[in-house]
Amino acid sequence: MNFDPPHLAALSAVLQLGSFDAAAAALGVTPSAISQRIKALEDRVGTPLVNRTSPCTGTETGLRIAKHAEDVALLERHLGRDLSLETTDKPARLKVAVNADSLATWFVQAMVAAEGVLFDLVIDDQDHSTDWLRRGAVSAAVTAEAQPVSGCDVHALGRLSYVATASPAYVARWFPDGLTAEAARHAPCMIFNAKDRLQHRWLETHVAAAIIPPAHYLSSTQAFLDAAAAGLGWGMNPEVLARPYLARGDLVELVPGSRLDTLLYWQVSRIMAPALREITLAVRRAAGAALGQDG
Repeated sequence: MNFDPPHLAALSAVLQLGSFDAAAAALGVTPSAISQRIKALEDRVGTPLVNRTSPCTGTETGLRIAKHAEDVALLERHLGRDLSLETTDKPARLKVAVNADSLATWFVQAMVAAEGVLFDLVIDDQDHSTDWLRRGAVSAAVTAEAQPVSGCDVHALGRLSYVATASPAYVARWFPDGLTAEAARHAPCMIFNAKDRLQHRWLETHVAAAIIPPAHYLSSTQAFLDAAAAGLGWGMNPEVLARPYLARGDLVELVPGSRLDTLLYWQVSRIMAPALREITLAVRRAAGAALGQDG
């Protein structure tokens, strides 16, 4: 099935900007023209593509078609460069799944090095980011999975080290006799979201199995650090971010030297890999510099 490029551009603009009016302004046409293009595209595929809410969102089919349009733009940009053809100056858009801690520690440097690309990031746990690849919703992902998703290439990035930290006052209150299994069952910890298993993995390794402590849910890397320093709970923080807090004495390790390392990988769609070669190189360089291992 062939799609009309103006129709695809209208769909992408509506989903990126959230309204028909904003899409019309971005493309230099009237809102009526945008509506007609979306309607023509929906008639062609036989299903709604846009949820006409505020802001507008894509249906499952609409998101897949918009992702296809973004991939085509990336491939055309790559082909034009390879053939030294005159191409549009409009940057291509790339959708990537990445975990919040990588974004907070090193991934932004890769984004800065990848010129001519607008990133659309999906934030998800490193143990689950490949689910987005399997659904075809992203073109690449930072993940903890070494096994390649079908149709993807894998590049090792290095180790993101975590340390179990809390404030000195918190440790004095909850672990006055040391970090025992009984104390760990009652001391509140912090969890990023329901997918986050770092705290439980650390407890199984350094305290005991089957401990389920009470937990606060904080879906922010910086809030994790600040809340730990304030005494809200203990949690697994990236060592590189916790280092200044530890140096100042705002945080202490629950068990000194008990790092928990997470191996990270870059998985990229094999079809898109040639067009994303420069971005893959930028990701591997940024990860190698930050994670202490050449990607």
